[in-house]
This record gives sequence, structure tokens and C-alpha cells, in this order.
Amino acid sequence: MLSADRGWHCRSSRIRRRAASTVFAGLLLALAGVGSVRGTELPPRGEVRALVQALRADPELKTTQLTKVLRARSTAKKRQPAQTTAPWLIRLIRWTEDALRWLDATARWLIWLLGALTVAMVAVSVRRWVREQADPGQESLAPLPSHIGPLDVRPASLPDRIGPHARGLWQQGEQRAALSLLYRGALSRLIHVHSVPIRAAHTESECVRLAQGQLQPDRGAFFAQLVCAWQLAVYAGRLPETAGVLSLCDQFDRLLEPPAPAKAVP
Repeated sequence: MLSADRGWHCRSSRIRRRAASTVFAGLLLALAGVGSVRGTELPPRGEVRALVQALRADPELKTTQLTKVLRARSTAKKRQPAQTTAPWLIRLIRWTEDALRWLDATARWLIWLLGALTVAMVAVSVRRWVREQADPGQESLAPLPSHIGPLDVRPASLPDRIGPHARGLWQQGEQRAALSLLYRGALSRLIHVHSVPIRAAHTESECVRLAQGQLQPDRGAFFAQLVCAWQLAVYAGRLPETAGVLSLCDQFDRLLEPPAPAKAVP
């Protein structure tokens, strides 16, 4: 269809050009006839120029024309590739990129902050270590406890001769009171006389370990035996044998001597 239209357009253009040539030839013949009639005189140049311009202005006589030609064009649209990346993955990638940019911008400040914290911790540790090495006896200068658990271990709360007093309580049938007096008295003598570092929160087993590490073997064994009798009555609810308790009472003031009396000021 398009090729047939194009051929018809070409033939129409040829016809128009032939018609224009014929008209122009006729015009020249007419001018020549006019000149022959007048003799040798030709028409004025201005009239000829005007006629030529009039012929050129005639749209039917133009040798060139602008025409629109139909051309076949593919109507199929190019298919764009479908988006295969999930939206959440795109958001995750963007968030990761933003996080990396933020870390890159703040990494220097984070390194300085961590360095400052490390230096501060090292300084505190070194200061504590120097203080402990410079004054190893600082622990002994701590205030002595007045109570170990619920038990009062102050020397003023105890009799001077703890062994005989505890023996009298046992023979009077006050076995728990006798054992409590022996245990409180032993703790008081270890703290105030033998300088064993017993504190208020120490348990019976911890007190035995501290005493055996600082006392002579016979005194450490005596205190361990006394603690076993105390634990048997308090935790197991059974009283130890009378002979063993009376032996503890007799050895108490010999193995755990009372504090020296204060010198009178003259």
C-alpha cells in the first residue's frame, strides 16, 4: 500500500513539472510573438521579471514540494527487564551503606574514647596495686568486728575465765549456753589476742581455716574441735559427749589465753 502511494506521488510530480515547462515555454513563445509583432523590440525587462516571479509563486508550478510519506513502524514496545531484587533487600543494602558511612565518620572518635577508657582502667589498677604493695598491713588496721553473725565477741561481754564458767553452765544443764560461750570466747580470743583476721561475714569453716593458718598446730586443732561441737549442737540438733565438752572447757584458757591486763598508769 505504501509503495503504490509512493509511485503515484512520483508520477504526479513529473506531470506538474511537465506542465510548468509547457507553460514557461508558452510564455516565452508569447513574448517572442509579441516581439515579432512589434518588430525588433522586446518587452521591457521589468515585465519579464514580473511574469517570471508570478510563475514561480504559483504553487501548481513549483518544481519542489514538501510532502509527508507514510512509513511502516513497529508498534511493539520494548519490554523492560522485570525488577528481580526484592524491595526489602534494597532497603537493607541502603541501610548498610548508611551505617558504614556513619561508622567511617565516627570511627576516630570511638577509637579515642576506647583508648581513654583503657588508660583510665589501667591507671586505677596500677594505683590500687601500688597502694597494696606500699602498705601491706592496711588490712590489719581495719576496725575489729564486734559481732560475728549474731554472736557478740567483744571482750567486755565475756567473763575473764571462760573455761570454768562454761563448765559450770554445762553441769547446770545449760548445754547450749555453755557451747555458745566457748565458741564466742574462742572467736574473741582469736581476734583480740592472736590477731587472726576474722571478719563479721566469715563462716565457721572460714574461721577454722584462718586460725589454722596463723596459730600453732595444737591451738588450731583445739579450735577446729570446738567448732565441730558447736556445729553439732546448732545445726544437727545433737549435743556432743559430756567428756569431750568438759575437756574443751579445761583446755580453753591454757590454749587460748586471755588478753594481758592493761598496765596501770602511775
